Amino acid sequence: MMANEHEASAYERKTYYVSVQAGSILEDPTATSYELVITANEEELNRLQELFEELASMDEAQTAVYGLTPFSSASDKQINAGTDGLLEDIYRLLYELGTDETKRHVATMGLFPEGSLQ
Repeated sequence: MMANEHEASAYERKTYYVSVQAGSILEDPTATSYELVITANEEELNRLQELFEELASMDEAQTAVYGLTPFSSASDKQINAGTDGLLEDIYRLLYELGTDETKRHVATMGLFPEGSLQ
Protein backbone atom coordinates (compact mmCIF):
# COMPACT_ATOMS: atom_id res chain seq x y z
CA MET A 1 0.00 0.00 0.00
CA MET A 2 1.46 3.35 -1.01
CA ALA A 3 1.49 6.31 1.37
CA ASN A 4 -1.19 8.13 -0.61
CA GLU A 5 -3.48 5.09 -0.50
CA HIS A 6 -3.11 4.81 3.28
CA GLU A 7 -3.66 8.56 3.65
CA ALA A 8 -6.85 8.35 1.60
CA SER A 9 -8.12 5.39 3.64
CA ALA A 10 -7.50 7.31 6.89
CA TYR A 11 -10.02 9.94 5.75
CA GLU A 12 -12.49 7.41 4.38
CA ARG A 13 -15.66 7.17 6.43
CA LYS A 14 -17.01 3.76 7.41
CA THR A 15 -20.13 2.70 9.27
CA TYR A 16 -19.71 1.66 12.89
CA TYR A 17 -22.13 0.32 15.47
CA VAL A 18 -21.71 1.81 18.94
CA SER A 19 -22.77 0.73 22.40
CA VAL A 20 -22.13 3.47 24.94
CA GLN A 21 -23.09 1.13 27.80
CA ALA A 22 -20.50 -1.46 26.75
CA GLY A 23 -18.02 1.14 25.50
CA SER A 24 -17.77 -0.72 22.21
CA ILE A 25 -17.39 0.37 18.60
CA LEU A 26 -17.90 -2.40 16.05
CA GLU A 27 -17.97 -2.78 12.28
CA ASP A 28 -20.22 -5.85 12.46
CA PRO A 29 -23.80 -5.08 13.56
CA THR A 30 -24.47 -8.76 14.31
CA ALA A 31 -21.51 -9.22 16.72
CA THR A 32 -23.28 -7.76 19.75
CA SER A 33 -26.06 -5.38 20.60
CA TYR A 34 -25.53 -1.70 19.87
CA GLU A 35 -27.48 1.49 20.46
CA LEU A 36 -26.27 3.92 17.78
CA VAL A 37 -24.91 3.95 14.23
CA ILE A 38 -22.21 6.39 13.09
CA THR A 39 -19.98 6.99 10.10
CA ALA A 40 -16.43 7.96 11.00
CA ASN A 41 -12.93 8.15 9.61
CA GLU A 42 -9.86 6.81 11.42
CA GLU A 43 -9.18 10.04 13.33
CA GLU A 44 -12.80 10.41 14.51
CA LEU A 45 -12.89 6.75 15.49
CA ASN A 46 -9.70 7.15 17.54
CA ARG A 47 -11.19 10.20 19.29
CA LEU A 48 -14.29 8.21 20.27
CA GLN A 49 -12.19 5.24 21.48
CA GLU A 50 -10.09 7.59 23.63
CA LEU A 51 -13.27 9.02 25.22
CA PHE A 52 -14.52 5.49 25.97
CA GLU A 53 -11.13 4.61 27.54
CA GLU A 54 -11.24 7.76 29.68
CA LEU A 55 -14.76 6.89 30.80
CA ALA A 56 -13.72 3.34 31.73
CA SER A 57 -10.70 4.67 33.67
CA MET A 58 -12.87 7.21 35.48
CA ASP A 59 -15.43 4.54 36.40
CA GLU A 60 -12.66 2.36 37.85
CA ALA A 61 -11.17 5.29 39.78
CA GLN A 62 -14.56 6.27 41.21
CA THR A 63 -15.25 2.70 42.26
CA ALA A 64 -11.86 2.51 43.98
CA VAL A 65 -12.38 5.83 45.79
CA TYR A 66 -15.88 4.87 46.89
CA GLY A 67 -14.60 1.51 48.08
CA LEU A 68 -12.02 3.22 50.27
CA THR A 69 -14.36 5.88 51.64
CA PRO A 70 -17.96 4.70 51.40
CA PHE A 71 -19.12 7.35 53.83
CA SER A 72 -17.16 10.25 52.36
CA SER A 73 -18.63 13.73 52.37
CA ALA A 74 -18.38 14.02 48.57
CA SER A 75 -21.85 14.09 47.12
CA ASP A 76 -22.91 11.75 44.33
CA LYS A 77 -23.19 14.84 42.18
CA GLN A 78 -19.52 15.73 42.74
CA ILE A 79 -18.43 12.15 42.21
CA ASN A 80 -20.43 11.82 39.00
CA ALA A 81 -19.56 15.26 37.54
CA GLY A 82 -16.50 13.97 35.69
CA THR A 83 -18.36 11.01 34.27
CA ASP A 84 -21.28 13.21 33.20
CA GLY A 85 -18.93 15.57 31.39
CA LEU A 86 -17.31 12.68 29.54
CA LEU A 87 -20.69 11.22 28.61
CA GLU A 88 -21.71 14.60 27.21
CA ASP A 89 -18.51 14.68 25.13
CA ILE A 90 -19.19 11.15 23.90
CA TYR A 91 -22.81 11.87 22.96
CA ARG A 92 -21.88 15.19 21.31
CA LEU A 93 -19.33 13.33 19.13
CA LEU A 94 -21.86 10.56 18.41
CA TYR A 95 -24.33 13.24 17.35
CA GLU A 96 -21.76 14.80 14.99
CA LEU A 97 -20.90 11.43 13.42
CA GLY A 98 -24.33 9.84 13.66
CA THR A 99 -26.83 8.82 11.06
CA ASP A 100 -30.08 10.79 10.96
CA GLU A 101 -31.65 8.24 13.31
CA THR A 102 -28.72 8.52 15.75
CA LYS A 103 -28.94 12.34 15.68
CA ARG A 104 -32.66 12.17 16.48
CA HIS A 105 -32.05 9.73 19.33
CA VAL A 106 -29.28 11.81 20.92
CA ALA A 107 -31.33 15.01 20.51
CA THR A 108 -34.25 13.46 22.42
CA MET A 109 -32.10 12.29 25.36
CA GLY A 110 -32.32 15.69 27.07
CA LEU A 111 -28.55 15.97 27.61
CA PHE A 112 -28.16 19.22 25.72
CA PRO A 113 -30.07 22.51 25.77
CA GLU A 114 -32.47 23.00 22.87
CA GLY A 115 -30.58 24.16 19.77
CA SER A 116 -27.07 23.48 21.16
CA LEU A 117 -26.53 20.42 18.93
CA GLN A 118 -25.60 21.80 15.56
